[in-house]
Amino acid sequence: MTMHTDSIPAFAVVGRPNKGKSSIVATLARDDSVHIAAKAGSTQAMRRFPMQIDGETLYELIDTPGLQRARSVLAWLQDHNDNAASRADTVREFLAAHAQDPQYRYECEALAPIMDGAGIIYVVDGSHPFGADYEAEMEILRWTGRPSLALINPIDSTDFVDEWTAGLGQYFQTVRTFDAHRAEHRKQLDLLALFGHLDPEWQQPLKRAVEVLEADRASQHENSAYLIGDLVCEALTYSASQKIPEGAPEAPVKAVLARQYKHHLDSAEKRCRRQVEELFYYTDLQTSENRLALEDDDLFNQQNWYLWGLSEKQLLLAATSAGGLVGGGAGLVIDGATGGLTGGLGTLITGIGGAFTARRQVRKHADEIAQWKVSGVPSGGTELAYGPSRNANFPFVVMGRALQHHRGISLRTHAVRDTLKLEEPALEWLDDKQRRQLAKIFDDIRNERKADQQRAALASLLAQWCRDVDQGSNK
Repeated sequence: MTMHTDSIPAFAVVGRPNKGKSSIVATLARDDSVHIAAKAGSTQAMRRFPMQIDGETLYELIDTPGLQRARSVLAWLQDHNDNAASRADTVREFLAAHAQDPQYRYECEALAPIMDGAGIIYVVDGSHPFGADYEAEMEILRWTGRPSLALINPIDSTDFVDEWTAGLGQYFQTVRTFDAHRAEHRKQLDLLALFGHLDPEWQQPLKRAVEVLEADRASQHENSAYLIGDLVCEALTYSASQKIPEGAPEAPVKAVLARQYKHHLDSAEKRCRRQVEELFYYTDLQTSENRLALEDDDLFNQQNWYLWGLSEKQLLLAATSAGGLVGGGAGLVIDGATGGLTGGLGTLITGIGGAFTARRQVRKHADEIAQWKVSGVPSGGTELAYGPSRNANFPFVVMGRALQHHRGISLRTHAVRDTLKLEEPALEWLDDKQRRQLAKIFDDIRNERKADQQRAALASLLAQWCRDVDQGSNK
């Protein structure tokens, strides 16, 4: 279904310079191409930002320059009108009379889309006090006769939100506090539903917009889960191999294969991140790898393993959980040479002494994520293979990093332009039952036991954890 252009709700976001108008446009339009700058007056001309899903425009946000000469404009309007019923016509007369007047350029840019039928979103900064000098611009907006609401955007603090609420209530029927940088998904949808009550013509289109956006959100989480699941499976099963002639030196080939192995998985992670960002409409993240500083936060940096995977305590619990599976046929152990899960964990971790041994091995060998395999080749020579990973923590690391990235992206509004920080431990919320379940799933996938079934089980868990983000879980 495609709506006709004339039935699409449009909202002009107006107010003084540097009050967060562009931030609100970016958040509600979910468009990170909206120009946002700390410098006042960064928006020089009116610009339209349609909110589109699968080619259908649901509504449109209009970013406008800041109002700067409101008192002068209001004085002109009052001088040219003596009838309250014709105030909107007087505003049109002002626009016609000053269309080419540079003195009122910004006011004309802001008022023109309103007089063409857009609703009004008036934006103020709740961290600065209310002042009577704002009343001129609010009165001008009232003269337009268009449906309107006021948003208090607390840029630096909420110190004056109550004061603004009282002042704005004299001019606007609807006043809401809306932090463009922190408004969660549900609050954005609630605001759209509120818009629908301002004009009967908007109610049905915006009801549909909310329904489409809710379905799109569910799809974003579902597709993110599949992408993350594919990445984890790739990390569990990938190996780099090379045939070498008999007598040829192995050392140079091993060095190349180790680099190839790391590059492949590092690239797979970056690709997964880009795809998740695109699902959430982050198409202007100027090389997300630079924003995420992956060079300093490399997947294979041993010091980051506990940050992105399990904490040291959780790693030991995961190993213990894996050890409990030995009797059930999983055959998992810590290999004292590599710190990987290879078989016989119960013989290593027995009581406190075993736990201390495991801790030393994990710390010492966490960077040895894969093992070498040398096979004979029928035509002569050998084949060297590096991987797949047998390390206990490695799939938790990959999954934890990916879930933390998904959470950061899905909770981020398009008004935020800071570097995405991924610093919190990623899997603190995993309980012992989940660790045991994951250990079994990872081991089965790694060893190609019921691989399709276990991949589906992993996808189901990931989908639930991705959805939980909107419920405040998985912090």
